[in-house]
Amino acid sequence: MTLQLKVPNMACSACGENITKAVKTVDPAATVQNDTKTKLVHIETQASKAAVTEAITAAGYTVA
Repeated sequence: MTLQLKVPNMACSACGENITKAVKTVDPAATVQNDTKTKLVHIETQASKAAVTEAITAAGYTVA
């Protein structure tokens, strides 16, 4: 499944790394691409959108 999520408070590459780590806690095989300019995160995953969103939120980020 391909997800595209907007994360308004992703400010830098370190934020992107934290979001990637959070996603990989629910799906270690996930592919994550972060764009800090557009605040978009593209994710290829087998996990549900709810699980991915919950992991990102638990890491301290807002998913819009």
